[in-house]
Amino acid sequence: QVHLVESGGGSVQVGGSLRLSCEASGYTDTTYAIDAWFRQVPGKEREGVAAIDRHGSTGYADSVRGRFTISKDNAKNILYLEMNSLRPEDTAMYYCAALEGVVVAGDFSWNSKGHNYWGQGTQVTVSS
Repeated sequence: QVHLVESGGGSVQVGGSLRLSCEASGYTDTTYAIDAWFRQVPGKEREGVAAIDRHGSTGYADSVRGRFTISKDNAKNILYLEMNSLRPEDTAMYYCAALEGVVVAGDFSWNSKGHNYWGQGTQVTVSS
């Protein structure tokens, strides 16, 4: 069982930056292959934002590519999402996840019916 806890969300003005963190514990299940960040706004589907695999390869949604950076401290089991040049459309609840998935050529995909784990989310609000 993998337990994920996000932190670092908050309110920021357009053009500002935030760094989200996700602390993971309980890595007794090794079936997942990638760590990822998702976001969701009310009434819309959850959107994949960024992912990183066990080799450090990263993938991003086109909407955040060049502005967001995903990284992981494997020694501490902490996943990060550095968000720069934030826009109002980045406003959402952000979730970290440990997924059955792959990162290929700067993109990523996952098995939605796989053995996946999700955090509870942290809110990011960008105001103009």
